[in-house]
Amino acid sequence: MNTTRKIAIGLGVAGGALLTAWLLTGDRKKKTKEFVAKKATDLKKAFVNRAHAESDDVHYV
Repeated sequence: MNTTRKIAIGLGVAGGALLTAWLLTGDRKKKTKEFVAKKATDLKKAFVNRAHAESDDVHYV
């Protein structure tokens, strides 16, 4: 990897860490946890519904 790519990746990781730290401090902590939990639940439901819909389809050869 060249130096520019390493610096870009490092800045991206550092930025993500700073954003996470900011979101999990103070009053934002509760709201952030609720948001992440809701999105995780929605994502699980979407995968279950999709897997269930695909298993019910009849495939002819």
